[in-house]
Amino acid sequence: MEPLNVLMVGTGEYTTGFVGGGASGSDKKVGVVGLSMFDLRQRGKVGKLGMVGVNGTKYPAIREHLHKNISLAYNGLDTSFESHPADDVKDPDAYKTAIDALKPGDAITIFTPDTTHYPIALYAIEKGIHVMITKPAVKLLEHHIALLEAAEKTGVYVYIEHHKRYDPAYNDAKFRALKLGDFNYYYSYMSQPKFQLETFKAWAGIDSDISYYLNSHHVDICDSMVSQLGYAPVKVSASASKGIATSLGCDQATEDTITLMVDWEKAGEPGKRATGVYTASWTAPQKAGVHSNQYFHYMASGGEIRINQAKRGYDVADDSAGQLVWYNPFYMRYAPDEDGNFNGQTGYGYVSMEKFVDGCRAVNAGELKPVDLDAKGLPTLRNTIATTAILEAGRRSIDEKRAVGIEQENGIWRLV
Repeated sequence: MEPLNVLMVGTGEYTTGFVGGGASGSDKKVGVVGLSMFDLRQRGKVGKLGMVGVNGTKYPAIREHLHKNISLAYNGLDTSFESHPADDVKDPDAYKTAIDALKPGDAITIFTPDTTHYPIALYAIEKGIHVMITKPAVKLLEHHIALLEAAEKTGVYVYIEHHKRYDPAYNDAKFRALKLGDFNYYYSYMSQPKFQLETFKAWAGIDSDISYYLNSHHVDICDSMVSQLGYAPVKVSASASKGIATSLGCDQATEDTITLMVDWEKAGEPGKRATGVYTASWTAPQKAGVHSNQYFHYMASGGEIRINQAKRGYDVADDSAGQLVWYNPFYMRYAPDEDGNFNGQTGYGYVSMEKFVDGCRAVNAGELKPVDLDAKGLPTLRNTIATTAILEAGRRSIDEKRAVGIEQENGIWRLV
């Protein structure tokens, strides 16, 4: 199969690890998307690489950051890319010029603020470009449906970057959950320390909220498990707490913690119902010791599963940090191999990137169609529609102070 040409849309933490003039203070100091794509290019799966943002004046510093932290760290791994706009230009529509330079069958990755996902993705899809979108896919169910319809017309592959599906423990739990009978109860929690709000201040509470940002992980995990058992969401009630983020300078609309309570119902058996509770926060303690505290409890008619993926039995005492720190090398393995080469191909963050690239190449080669990738249970646009419905219903529940229903009829989803 031919290598895939990829345009990376967005120049921030997840793509490059570069935030506010230097390396991110999180566990993504050298990013995920860029590093993975540079390695996939070296392996022959990716061809030309481009990057597009709004502010071209950042590129000299970004290139220096990537050279220092990737090329010099991994035996000269090539970090070159074609950039848009030019280094002396600021252009919020630069993504259009960059996408226009692509050819049908090329691909883009979208790691930008939530409200920009829809227009960027639609622009690319209509030009026959494959698309990866970071979670959440979009904020509105109607936009999700519109992208799905556009993708079906052009025959492109649209993949939502729900990397937790490839976390070994989560993936194993899903396999085992399917053998435990009817779904009954699910509770999840995910949080990040308050210092992350410095990275998110530009959009927190303005363009999106903590539920779209973090609850999207566990809502998707739960749906990917229980939809195979015939369960679908039918109602969402949500609650939010406030006061901490706003005291740290975030927009006055910024909530600290959001909890969604979702009623699930089994198709054809309305007497079988289940409850899902999903909580997310970005106001955890500054010295929580983990970048993402994350766990869930799943209960079914024939058993239950508990997973705590915050500490993973691996802690480091670091005087410079002044505390114990729990790292997650299962997500991105930044430690090089014995020859000094990048060695993170088995990290579930990398695996997610490679799944997208492999799917695009298979479609381009005529070996698979996007519908075949849907059937594999990958986090495609079609397979993540329930997650978008739940997240929007949660937002509306908070704003409208009521429970919001989710209805399906003949494959058509709507909120009521």
